[in-house]
Amino acid sequence: MNENIKKTILVVDDNESNIDMILAILKEYDVIPSTSGEDALALVKEESIDLMLLDILMPGMDGYAVCQRLKNQAGTQDIPVIFITAKTDEESIEKAYDIGGADFVTKPFKPKELLARVKVQLKLQTVLRELDFLATRDSLTGIYNRRKFFQLAEQMYAKASDDLYAVMIDIDHFKRVNDRYGHHTGDDALKNITRAISQALPKSSLFGRMGGEEFAVLLKTGDHTQAMNVVSLLQQKVSETLINIGDGSTISCTISSGVACNQGEITTLDQLLRQADTALYKAKEGGRNQSIFRNV
Repeated sequence: MNENIKKTILVVDDNESNIDMILAILKEYDVIPSTSGEDALALVKEESIDLMLLDILMPGMDGYAVCQRLKNQAGTQDIPVIFITAKTDEESIEKAYDIGGADFVTKPFKPKELLARVKVQLKLQTVLRELDFLATRDSLTGIYNRRKFFQLAEQMYAKASDDLYAVMIDIDHFKRVNDRYGHHTGDDALKNITRAISQALPKSSLFGRMGGEEFAVLLKTGDHTQAMNVVSLLQQKVSETLINIGDGSTISCTISSGVACNQGEITTLDQLLRQADTALYKAKEGGRNQSIFRNV
């Protein structure tokens, strides 16, 4: 993760002179001003916000209500909030923390204090994102690990209808690559192949490494033909992916895939993935480098 990218801070205060002062203090950041809670909530849907400075006392929706709305929505709950307020009584400060505030700064601002508190929260946010990435991603390929894949897959399945397809993928004869060219080449192959698959999948797809050379995909698409077209594209992109074996020459790999649709007697994610895995076994048994659709 690149810490040199300019961070975006949303400043919410109904007093424009306060906003001007904060803009001057935080000139090294990309600061977006807002004068109402309602506008701020609209902005977080449109912009990627790294931190919010939020006034408590505002007409209409106050800062507490804005923070509560942020923390109740999955897409915004991780945005750190620093309350900016003239209220210094213990009850107000306690409430700020209770509803999810990360810190508070009292008015009138002390420029160095405000800047220091902003830097601390942005640094903490970077660390938390890095830890989340390490906990949820496969360390070699960068795609979702098995645990995170199943967590997100359960959520995706809960909202699914019969347009959800599962694809189980296996790299053909991958052991031979490791045995003949070494594990360094095998690792390069895994990274290059997963990159090719990631780039070819529809953006809404879920892609994870199950272990070794086996992967799983959940994708939503219109019908059987469209699903198989996606899988065919994956096969093509993988076969076109060249892996350097160290002496200037290259090799390529193929994949086998099993596909199943969330239809018929399937009522759980586990059943859907099992059907796709059964189809994958058939594809490997039938000579590999092919895709098999499993009819229930």
